Amino acid sequence: MKLLVAVAPDRFRDEELSEPMKIFQAKGVETVIGSTQIGECVGMMGDRVEATVTFEDVSAAEFDGIVIIGGLGAQDFFWSSKELIALVSDFYENGKVVAAICLSPAVLALAGILKGKKATVFVSPASTYAMKEGGASLQNDPVVVDGKIITANGPTAAKAFGEAIVSTLNA
Repeated sequence: MKLLVAVAPDRFRDEELSEPMKIFQAKGVETVIGSTQIGECVGMMGDRVEATVTFEDVSAAEFDGIVIIGGLGAQDFFWSSKELIALVSDFYENGKVVAAICLSPAVLALAGILKGKKATVFVSPASTYAMKEGGASLQNDPVVVDGKIITANGPTAAKAFGEAIVSTLNA
């Protein structure tokens, strides 16, 4: 199993990356960190991680799923990333796992894959608007799984989010 983990170059939410990564490592899931640019990505609380690929450089065919980490940087860097939005569509159309946490589920809505799907998001006026515009059926649960789409509402759901991803990968 191999996942592309999308991390904003600045202000990603640290535990939304670290908690699922612990679970992926424990279960032997290979991960590749991708971002809008190659190089060091800095979390809101100071964690640092190296992005080794950009969204333009990868194909959904190389992976079993994509995991999009949240935080303030997700809104700033991901909501407007045509490359990431196109990649999300490719993953979905190819029947792969598509997962997003915190503010990142809005990317799934922007990609048009949440029409009629149950999903959750970190609630803000902008994220709620994006989700509703994308046709999502918003749920008030920490983690929501609808087929191969997994969404979570924020840092406190990070561990359960990671577990849901591994469970869906193995289904």
